[in-house]
Amino acid sequence: MTDRSANASAVTNRSATTTDLGTPIPTPWVPRWGFHRHNELLNGRMAMLGFVALVAVEWVLGHGILIWP
Repeated sequence: MTDRSANASAVTNRSATTTDLGTPIPTPWVPRWGFHRHNELLNGRMAMLGFVALVAVEWVLGHGILIWP
């Protein structure tokens, strides 16, 4: 038989990157540059804001922004 206290101490001494069963917990990899989820969300939101602003300007002027009378 195994001693429960010895087993419990072995579990508590493991690193934080493994579960109680010993399976590894993957750590997320975050790139330092390039396409991030946050950057892409911000870029998409700014594009939507710009599109809505363009439609509002065209509605106020009564004509397209490229077709200047």
